[in-house]
Amino acid sequence: MEIIRVSDVYYEYENPDEPADMAVKGVSLTVQKGEWLSIIGHNGSGKSTLVKLLNGLFLPKSGAVLVDNIDTRDEQRIWDVRQKVGMIFQNPDNQMVATIVEEDVAFGLENLGVPPQEIQRRVYQALKAVGMTQYAASAPHMLSGGQKQRVAIAGVLAMKPDVILMDEPTAMLDPSGRREVMDTVQRLHEEEGMTVVLITHFMEEALRGDRVIVMEKGQTVMEGEPAQVFSQVERLKDIGLDVPPMTELAHRLRAHGIDVHGAPMNVEEMVEELCRLKQEN
Repeated sequence: MEIIRVSDVYYEYENPDEPADMAVKGVSLTVQKGEWLSIIGHNGSGKSTLVKLLNGLFLPKSGAVLVDNIDTRDEQRIWDVRQKVGMIFQNPDNQMVATIVEEDVAFGLENLGVPPQEIQRRVYQALKAVGMTQYAASAPHMLSGGQKQRVAIAGVLAMKPDVILMDEPTAMLDPSGRREVMDTVQRLHEEEGMTVVLITHFMEEALRGDRVIVMEKGQTVMEGEPAQVFSQVERLKDIGLDVPPMTELAHRLRAHGIDVHGAPMNVEEMVEELCRLKQEN
């Protein structure tokens, strides 16, 4: 079932100082309910602009963005759109508004006038979903970066959105924090059926998606399952992107005449393929 449809959308910044290649130019795509869509591209490719169009932070100059069949340009229903599509940004500190974790998670619900008992239930469920119930009474500034981002995710989950948009949510975290946040998102996706749209410049994060879109100069230039996209090593490098380490290794082995099949995405797949090659030889 389709939850988001983007139809021939154009967006250009009104600020003449903004580089033109940050605009979105004729993008069309769909997001299915329960899907994980990863969007990658170098800085200035338009991916962050695109994700802001998906929940009405930006409105298209032409074309249309529909969220559950609601046009984001419908001023009467923009809050319906934003309740359906929650947003997680790079810096979790920018999303913290309270001095206690559970109060921070409850903030959006209180603004909506949700009854106190229902707020309490939703806050507990959201913190449980991200593994942070033991920190409910803690001060957010005392948490690690990964923990803060998990609290930010809980704040969005408490609003019960259909989709979580994540704009490079691990960019400011160390490797353990990145893994902590991505493992949480993957569990929510797999166990709760959460629809995820992830913008990232970490290829190993993009690999977790069901589908990958590559953007360049405001347009979508590649799309497919992770193995389909990342097997096109030279094309990705021409765009200025890295590829996952095991995909790079497979590419180099082929260049030296070693017949690696497919597109190994991780160490386990590469080991399996190398064992196959050893048995054949």
